[in-house]
Amino acid sequence: MDPGALLELLKRRTGFTEAHAALLRDLGSLMAPMAPEVALAFYDYLGRDEELGAILHAVPGRVERLYGTFARWYAELFSGTYDRAYAEGRRRVGLVHARLGIGPRAMIPAMGVVQELSLEHMRSALRGPEIYGAVEAFEKIIAIEVALIEESYLEALSLGLAQGHLDLREALAQGAATLLKAPGPGR
Repeated sequence: MDPGALLELLKRRTGFTEAHAALLRDLGSLMAPMAPEVALAFYDYLGRDEELGAILHAVPGRVERLYGTFARWYAELFSGTYDRAYAEGRRRVGLVHARLGIGPRAMIPAMGVVQELSLEHMRSALRGPEIYGAVEAFEKIIAIEVALIEESYLEALSLGLAQGHLDLREALAQGAATLLKAPGPGR
């Protein structure tokens, strides 16, 4: 499915509105400075897993580069702009992860780390009824994030299987590699 169309479908299904987008944009100044702390916990979590740690440290300097990538991604969660370009970026994130062998069983629990730390910060920084709307908007965008990335895994796996790869991990990685070489949807 086209990432832009998928994003619109997910917005409808989650009830994500322009009011949620505006609230997330307003939260940006509170949340974006948390990126280094959240990135540290995120990569610490991944690094404790033998398989994922090996992927993270397979290339010298990879983890250090990923901290910057993570900070940009985290700031985009609070950009207030959730359009086709945003959806295509999330598709690419999923495909890059899939190509490296980081599948849904790694990504979804790791997103839990992001969610837990972010919600904890919101609960400590916000007071009164404002917390309810902030949590609602954040949970909706995280659900959309996971669904967009997950869809890219399905796309990569389907292509890899169609290419004749019988091992699911290999099918996922090879399908993703092929999709990353091809022009993106809508271009």
